[in-house]
Amino acid sequence: MIFVFKTSVKTKMEVKKIKPHINKVLPRAKWNFDLEDRDKILRIDSVENIRLIIIELLNIHHYNCEELA
Repeated sequence: MIFVFKTSVKTKMEVKKIKPHINKVLPRAKWNFDLEDRDKILRIDSVENIRLIIIELLNIHHYNCEELA
């Protein structure tokens, strides 16, 4: 299942900073940020329902994150 989130992650350095945390909570998921999109999209391909996990994780690290419908 593909999950799509709007985030406040703006730079490659911020992605690098959050990467180990995402990999820790979602070790089998494939994910990427589209920093060129105005919504700074985070796409996650996961068999698990990760909606709340990823929103909470980014919020803990001071990033906004909301799922797009």
